[in-house]
Amino acid sequence: MDGLECDKKIIRVGSRKSQLALVQTHLVVDMLQHHYPDIEFKVITISTQGDQILDKPLSKIGEKSLFTKELEIALEDLKVDIVVHSLKDLPSTLPPGMAIGAVLHRDSPYDAVVFSATKYAGQKMSLSELPEGSVIGTSSLRRVAQIKRAYPHLKFADVRGNLNTRLRKLDATNGIYDALILAEAGLDRMGWSERVGEVLDEGNCMYAISQGAMAVECRSFDIETLELLSKLSHKETLLRCLAERALLRTLEGGCSVPIAVFSKVAEEGNSLLLRGGVFSLDGSESIILEEAARLDVHSESAPTSSATKDAADHQNGDTGEPESKRKRRLSCPYAEVAQGHKVPPEAISSRYLSVKRKDCPYFSGIIARNLPHDTLERAEKVGIDLALKLKKAGADRILNEAKAENDKLKAIMNEERRLNEANQTLLKDICHKVVKSAGSGQGPLDTVKQVIKDHGNIRENLMKEQKVEPSGSPPEIPQVCPLKHKLT
Repeated sequence: MDGLECDKKIIRVGSRKSQLALVQTHLVVDMLQHHYPDIEFKVITISTQGDQILDKPLSKIGEKSLFTKELEIALEDLKVDIVVHSLKDLPSTLPPGMAIGAVLHRDSPYDAVVFSATKYAGQKMSLSELPEGSVIGTSSLRRVAQIKRAYPHLKFADVRGNLNTRLRKLDATNGIYDALILAEAGLDRMGWSERVGEVLDEGNCMYAISQGAMAVECRSFDIETLELLSKLSHKETLLRCLAERALLRTLEGGCSVPIAVFSKVAEEGNSLLLRGGVFSLDGSESIILEEAARLDVHSESAPTSSATKDAADHQNGDTGEPESKRKRRLSCPYAEVAQGHKVPPEAISSRYLSVKRKDCPYFSGIIARNLPHDTLERAEKVGIDLALKLKKAGADRILNEAKAENDKLKAIMNEERRLNEANQTLLKDICHKVVKSAGSGQGPLDTVKQVIKDHGNIRENLMKEQKVEPSGSPPEIPQVCPLKHKLT
C-alpha cells in the first residue's frame, strides 16, 4: 500500500440501490482496487429518502440531503467506511464529522436532451424543432428556468424515478413527454449515449453545481481512509467543484431555487473562471456574472509558510491569530473526534488522532491532502466572491421570491396529497360500513350519507383546530366501490 500502514483488510463501501449509483460505485471500487490490490472492497447498498419518494418533484419535498442522509448515518454508525455520491447530490454544508475525501475526474457536466423513441423514431431532433406545446420532462427548477427563456414554445412537466423508469415513461405509447432533460454524464455511465439527441451548452443551459463529478465521502477524522482516497482526486475537477460549492453555500441555495454555473481552469492550470447565474422560476429574471483568479495549481509544494505558521501557532497555544484563521482552525474536522462522535475504542489511536494542522485542509466540505492550502483557499474565494457580487446585484431578492413561490407550490401539493389520502380513507370506510350494514335494515344510500357526514364533521373539526378555512365541499359519493360485488 505504498508505505501506508493499514490493519484493515476490508473496506465497506456505501451506495444507493439504483443502477446508476451502483455503476458509479463500482467504477470507484475498481480504481481503489487498482491502487490497493491487497484490500477487499465490499459494496453495501442503502435506500435513501430520495429513492423512496417518487411521486413529488425534489424541489417540492422540502428536505435536504435527500440522497445522502441515510448513507451518512451509516458512516456515523460505522456500518460503512466510505460512501460514493454524485457530488451534485451532496449539500454544500456537510454534517459534523463528515468530509469529502476524493473528487474524481469530472465527466460531461452538461445537460442532454433525450427525445421520445415512440414519437420521433429515426428523426434527428432538437428543442428548437419541437412543435408548439411539446412537453419536456424534468423536475429541475434550474433547467426549467433556463430552457423556458431559450424555448418559450415548450411546456414542462415533472418526472421522477431512476433513469430506467424515466426512459420508460418517455417511450410509453401513450406517454405525455416529447423529451426529457437528463445529465449527460449519467447517460454515458449507463452506456446510453446513443439516446442523446442534443447537448445543451452553457449558452442555453448552465449546469448544476458539481454536475458530472463523483465524490467519495468518509469520516473526517479517519486519517487512514483520507490518505487512501487521496489517490483518486482529480485536481482540476476538485478546484472547479470547490469554487462552485462555495458559491452555493454563500448564496444559501439548494434544489428549491434555480442556481446554475459554468467553470473552467485554464490549460496552463494557473487560473480559474467561474460563471454563476440565479433565475426566477419562470426564467423571466436572471443575474449572470463571472469571477476569475489565479491558482497556480501546477505547484506540488507543501502548504504555504503562512499555513505552517498557523499550525505552529496552534500547537504552541498562540492566541494572537486573526479571527478568520481561528475559525478555520476550530472548524478543523479532526477536532470533532473530541465532540462526541462515534469512534470505536480500538480506533482511538494514531490512526485518527495523530494529525497536525498542516494535514487538515478542509474547504467547503472537501479535504484535499495533496494540494497546497493557498491554492484551495483561492479556489474557494472565487466562489465566495462571485456569490457576494451576485448578492450585491440583487440575487437575494430573486432567490427569495423563487423560494417563496416554490414553497407555495409545495404547500398546494401537500394539501392535494392530504385530501387525496382523506378521500381514499373515506372510500374504504364507505365500502366497509355498507357491507357491514347489509343485514341491519339500513339502506346502502343512508349508510353512505351518514359516513360522508361523519367524515365532513371530522374534517371541519381538524380545520378549526388548525385555524384553516375549508378549501372545498366534502367529497362526493364515490362512483365505484371496490366491494361493489359484495353488495348484491
